[in-house]
Amino acid sequence: MQIEVWADIVCPWCYLGKRRFDTALARYERRDEVDVVYRSFELDPTAPADRSEPVLAHLSTRYGIDPAQAQQMQDTVSSLAAAEGLKYRLDLARTARTFDAHRLTHLAKAHGVQDAMAERLFAAYFTEGAVITEVDTLVGLAEQVGLEASAAREVLRTGAYADDVRADEKLASQLGITGVPFFVRDRRVGVSGAQPTDVFDQLLAADSVTSAH
Repeated sequence: MQIEVWADIVCPWCYLGKRRFDTALARYERRDEVDVVYRSFELDPTAPADRSEPVLAHLSTRYGIDPAQAQQMQDTVSSLAAAEGLKYRLDLARTARTFDAHRLTHLAKAHGVQDAMAERLFAAYFTEGAVITEVDTLVGLAEQVGLEASAAREVLRTGAYADDVRADEKLASQLGITGVPFFVRDRRVGVSGAQPTDVFDQLLAADSVTSAH
């Protein structure tokens, strides 16, 4: 069985969804037969590479809401994350273009540590306030999951894996995926959003599941 997960590193629902999916996978009796692949998705592919502003300000501007409403949105997702053992520090998080971070996840996939790379990027961004557009930061995170610093730096210096990121995004479009997280089982069954863990139990175990929104 293959589970493909479209997600973006700066999407708080994606980290929450990953944690819930991981919980379901850990208790699935045939988990060793499951191949999990993380696919790239950029919430804002047009973002400038050097943009970095507080998430609260970005939410207010992007959705045309006042700071109090944006803070309420942050508080809601932070509370749900806390219930899953994640301590979000959205007061530290800054907006970021994620293209380079996604390229690193493809390097990690080539070395068999993609899940660890995705987890480390999420944790760095949402719980540590890391600026994931900085090359040194990304190289350091790659080292922490067992990748060679020189290999990570070379990927970031060149255009390596750029085509892989774009291919994932093109595939998402072809499959009709417009939001993340989105989980696909064997290209037949899709689950949209950071669903409760029991929905992911069904995705893994029941052929009868057709969709969830």
